[in-house]
Amino acid sequence: MEQYALQAVESLTTRPAEPYETLSVSPLTPLLGAEVSGLDLSQELTPQQEKEVMHAFQSHHVLVFRDQDLTPEQHKRFAGVFGELHPVTLPVEGSDPYILEISADKDSRAVAGNGWHSDGTADPAPSLGSLLYLTTVPEGGSGGDTLFANMHLAYELLSPAMKEFLGGLTALHDGALPWTAAGQTPPAEYDVPRTEHPVVVRHPETGRELLFVNAPYTSHITQLSRTESDTLLGMLYAHVARTPLLQCRVRWQPRTLVVWDNRSVQHHAVWDYFPLTRLGRRVAVEGTPLHR
Repeated sequence: MEQYALQAVESLTTRPAEPYETLSVSPLTPLLGAEVSGLDLSQELTPQQEKEVMHAFQSHHVLVFRDQDLTPEQHKRFAGVFGELHPVTLPVEGSDPYILEISADKDSRAVAGNGWHSDGTADPAPSLGSLLYLTTVPEGGSGGDTLFANMHLAYELLSPAMKEFLGGLTALHDGALPWTAAGQTPPAEYDVPRTEHPVVVRHPETGRELLFVNAPYTSHITQLSRTESDTLLGMLYAHVARTPLLQCRVRWQPRTLVVWDNRSVQHHAVWDYFPLTRLGRRVAVEGTPLHR
């Protein structure tokens, strides 16, 4: 490992122990993710519990809560700890726009999220994060894991020269791209978002720099030719996908809820369980505009 990269990793793995009074936090890896125990999310959290959950969220970016029995309303209430809810479906009479049903089975021909991405980055204010609750996992625990990758560390592991170069670039994120990639046209009622974000942004809460491009939504880097843009983006995507140090893996069990920071991580919902069934629901939280 290059010296600058080694220093970045060492600075993150030598943090002092984090004191928690109302919950327990067990890291998934030294650099990303943690399992949280000691909370019943079906109940309203106390102010101290909320404070400690938010501290763990900013420290680990991905939090896993096991053995939770949650109604849709309790799911949304816990999401409200992180901020205002963000609609996740187009308006349909009689449905809840803040609940996205997650379903894959023997009749599925594709599943959402089967590739490295962040959710909704074409929005002017990309979602703060998502909370996914699974009620049914593939029989026998056969697949269906979700991978996460640390975008702070993805940036920090780049060479100083590359970081300086990326710091002056912006990229167009286009909400129509996932539709066209699947050979479809966005629904007429969908106001397709298109937003230019810096390639490197600062986290709104912590101020830490992170890499903010992803294959499903990023169209091109606006200061470069298409060929240059495609080459550079391809290198950055490969960096995220092929650097295990950036990643953690969440193995699902029934009644598990996972919340992740949509700014500081990308995720990949691995579809390796066809024709088995995986069911749940997802809630998202409003974010804020991102800046360099």
